[in-house]
Amino acid sequence: MSYGDKKRIGGVLGLLLLVPVLAAATETAGTAVVDVRAVYQQLSRQQQQSAAELAGTRDQVGRSRAELEQQAERLRQTNAGLRRQLQEQEEQLAQLQRQADLLRDSRRQEEQAQRQILAALRTGAGQLEELLQASPLYQPLPPALLDSTAVPALAELRQLEDLYFRLMEDGATVSLMTRAYIDGRGEERQGPVLRLGPFLTLAQTAEGLRLLQPDAASGRLRVSAARPDGRLRRQLQRYLEGESAAVPLDLTQGAALQHLSRQKGFVARLQEGGILVWPIVLLALAAALIGMERALFLKRVHDNTDRTMTAVNHNAAAGDWQACQQLVNGRSTPVYNVVRAGLEARHEQREVLESVLQEAILKELPRLERALPLLGIMAAVAPLLGLLGTVTGMIDTFEVINIHGSGDPKLLSGGISVALVTTMLGLMVAIPIMLLHTVLSRQVEHIIGDMEEKSVTLINIIQRCGLGGCGVARD
Repeated sequence: MSYGDKKRIGGVLGLLLLVPVLAAATETAGTAVVDVRAVYQQLSRQQQQSAAELAGTRDQVGRSRAELEQQAERLRQTNAGLRRQLQEQEEQLAQLQRQADLLRDSRRQEEQAQRQILAALRTGAGQLEELLQASPLYQPLPPALLDSTAVPALAELRQLEDLYFRLMEDGATVSLMTRAYIDGRGEERQGPVLRLGPFLTLAQTAEGLRLLQPDAASGRLRVSAARPDGRLRRQLQRYLEGESAAVPLDLTQGAALQHLSRQKGFVARLQEGGILVWPIVLLALAAALIGMERALFLKRVHDNTDRTMTAVNHNAAAGDWQACQQLVNGRSTPVYNVVRAGLEARHEQREVLESVLQEAILKELPRLERALPLLGIMAAVAPLLGLLGTVTGMIDTFEVINIHGSGDPKLLSGGISVALVTTMLGLMVAIPIMLLHTVLSRQVEHIIGDMEEKSVTLINIIQRCGLGGCGVARD
């Protein structure tokens, strides 16, 4: 209901309330005559007018309400459409977010793959650089292939590929050409160079057949400090002259030659060991002389024992004692001394004869074992001298550490290497001396056993002759 309708209704109600007031006033005044009917008719007209206006107002309110309801329905439909549109847009946003996540993951994977490719490329470039430094085909690679922050261009990648293929072709090529190289004096020379792929490079120089190595600083061939030994040099010379199809190769592509060039000879090792090396060397020489003398002496005694004792027993069995005596006269080796003692006591009883022969063998035992205890002492002293040299060398090494610190491993490794030279040399000397001492001791035992065996045989023959079992005795 609008404000005008409320005002009209209020006016009608005011008139209705005014009628009794007017009547009372009329009755009170008594002077005016009011026509109630006229007032009533007027009021009825006003009431009808007000009712008509109220009905119009109601119709207008109904129409306004219907319009408002229609407008509200349209707004609800619009709101529902906007909600659906918002939901669709949210779904589209979520889908776009998922696509963005997939794109970010794909980009991250591509970047990781790119970094891996660049890392593999730089690794391959570094390996190629090492191969080129060990090859006469050496040429510096583009900096972008080795730089960890730069991305190489396509032309640089093609250059890397070409170098790899050139190295592969060079690895399968054997060629003899005239090339320039730097000799051991640092002078440039020109001469025939034999190239066996990446494995070996030779040159026939004024000093003979020499090995060549690429110089990484200058990219040129240089005479290696390593010198092949006689057998290797002969094999290379025969291959170079076409007399043989077999040739030794350095499969390490130069690493073995560098190791060979740094390898020290036996004399250089001895010189590094210090002053205690020379007593060990003197022990080795003395042991060698003693061993040779003892070996020759025992071999001669063993041969004489077998031959002489067999001949004496044969003559004794025949009863020819004069021939037995002639075999041993004028000779002073152990076996002749034992036989001579047995022949001189042949008329004694068996117990006495056995004692005489045993005494003769025991008397010759020191002569057979002469210098063998000395060999045992040398075998024990040699490693002790080596250990003494190692201890003194380690003391010097720790003094170097005390002065210069332990920052340079070469100082420590060099000192320890020198200190261990004496131990190595002591063991190298002690082990052969121990073996020599054992062999000679076994030889002495074998000779003693042989002499005892032949002595028992001689005693049995003498006893049989005493019982009349031998031939005619010829004294």
